[in-house]
Amino acid sequence: MIRHTRLATESPEYLAAREELRQAEIDLMRHRERVAAQRRALPQGPPVDDYAFLEGPADLDAGDTPVRQVRLSELFTAPDRPLIVYHLMYGKKQTDPCPMCTLWIDGFNGVARHITQNADFAVAAAADPAALREHARNRGWDRLRLLSCGDSSFKYDLGSESEDGVQDSTVSVFTRDADGTVRHFYSAHPRMAEDIDQRGIDLLAPVWHLLDLTPGGRADWFAALDY
Repeated sequence: MIRHTRLATESPEYLAAREELRQAEIDLMRHRERVAAQRRALPQGPPVDDYAFLEGPADLDAGDTPVRQVRLSELFTAPDRPLIVYHLMYGKKQTDPCPMCTLWIDGFNGVARHITQNADFAVAAAADPAALREHARNRGWDRLRLLSCGDSSFKYDLGSESEDGVQDSTVSVFTRDADGTVRHFYSAHPRMAEDIDQRGIDLLAPVWHLLDLTPGGRADWFAALDY
């Protein structure tokens, strides 16, 4: 039996409007499911370069040199597992870590062990390894694979960096063939169209959706590194 919150003081007008909203929420859920199925049915994506990243230990500081090079193909822990990479806006023209990206990654750190039951996951930034690790320590990110890609064309090729180094937040998914070929499967960016900005990847964090439950909605709220 489906039960919904019912208070004795609810008016008939409220109950009717709430039922209409419930039906709209069901329609939205079903539409999301159709979109997700359409995404899963994308044809085979193009092969990509086996980009090189730099990875350092959690206690890496500026001036230290214990960094190692790791290839995109080496981020896969099994041939049949997809790889999700979040592009952090930090490095080059983005001299400070992006507050909104940081919000997303704060959440990713909390659910990383759940994500990695089904997919490999990493965060890539143009910042050098020491700066990236310092930001991670400040945020308490201890469950994420953090990679520096400022010396490669990875972010530019995937559309999260302009020719002059301006950064953008992006999420990309890759697959690996049995012969080791890495393919691009899907990428999403905040800007979905000329008149739709900052909404393309908001499904990656629950913050806006919780705010959407309130009378005021999300309004013009924006994340910050400190409150």
